[in-house]
Amino acid sequence: MTRSQLVFRLSFLAIVALLMAAIWLLLRQLGMPASFAPSVLSDWLASQGALGPVLLMLLMILAVVVGPIPTLPISAASGLVYGMFNGTVIAVMGALAGSLIAFYLARVLGREAVQQKLENNPVFSARGSQRFLFIAVFLTRLIPLFSFALISYAAGVTAIHLWRYALATALGMLPMTFVFAGLGHTFELNPALTVVAAATVLLVMSTLPLYLRRRPHSRLSRWLQLDGRV
Repeated sequence: MTRSQLVFRLSFLAIVALLMAAIWLLLRQLGMPASFAPSVLSDWLASQGALGPVLLMLLMILAVVVGPIPTLPISAASGLVYGMFNGTVIAVMGALAGSLIAFYLARVLGREAVQQKLENNPVFSARGSQRFLFIAVFLTRLIPLFSFALISYAAGVTAIHLWRYALATALGMLPMTFVFAGLGHTFELNPALTVVAAATVLLVMSTLPLYLRRRPHSRLSRWLQLDGRV
């Protein structure tokens, strides 16, 4: 790594950190509640008038990039204040913006090192399977149990192209965001169904590579283009 590359990476990290701190301080200054219950968040957002949608997107960006803040209650609050359709659009825009920041942060800081160590891996190499990665991101976005932030950072060190990642993220998060924006006050996760769905996705994603390795010339292998063709 050259000196200029190191300076760029550290500068980018510092800019993102300062941006997140600025967003947090702004939201706190404007009275953001300590509770992230949808009813509490919706009351606060409604009191902000025309600034409310912007604050909601900033809160969603902060939740995705920083991590510990849950995103689904924010989606539910968005639906309560702005309606199911408008609330979904606002929540998706905020989450997508945050996920792109996290994705690019991971790509700038860790992609090169991972690629050098796993240059022949179909997921992490420069010629990794774009279709396989698209499906992986899409499926994990569908299940609320998977950390939105963790998936964003993990995708950043894979070979997936930025536009494919953005599309998979937007399409994958739309259904659950729409559902929770519509639930509003009745926002509630079903733990059993969520765990089953997440376990199913994990099973598929862990066994699929084994199947493809044993059947490299199968129709599925050719469709996923594991030789790196796009």
